[in-house]
Amino acid sequence: MDGTRIKIYTMDYTNDPELNGKYLGTITKDFATVSDTLMEASSQIRKRDISKYPIFVFARQEVPLGGLLINADELNLEWHVFASYLELFVQQGIVSQEGIEAFQNTYRDPNEYCCLFVLDEEFTNFVYIPYPED
Repeated sequence: MDGTRIKIYTMDYTNDPELNGKYLGTITKDFATVSDTLMEASSQIRKRDISKYPIFVFARQEVPLGGLLINADELNLEWHVFASYLELFVQQGIVSQEGIEAFQNTYRDPNEYCCLFVLDEEFTNFVYIPYPED
């Protein structure tokens, strides 16, 4: 990224109704490809007591939010995926101290849902997508 800080002052931590087809289609397609990897990473983040609130950043370019988990170019995807978690989002000022409780209250069961932070020029928000059932 060009060094600009990502700052979000007000945040809706539930699914955004404005997640239009443009995003939903590409996110869902890429998510289907990487969901097993995300489920395993979420499990490891929680199992190792790193955080109870794993967050996976979907971005079209490299961003300083967590560690690169999936390089879109290597898998012919549209979105890079970075592994992160709530405490890091608080540290980086994306979730405010006052917003922690609201985030935790809306966070869905991480065994069933993946918490994505979709970061793009026209859309930046949290999205919860259910993991596919076996």
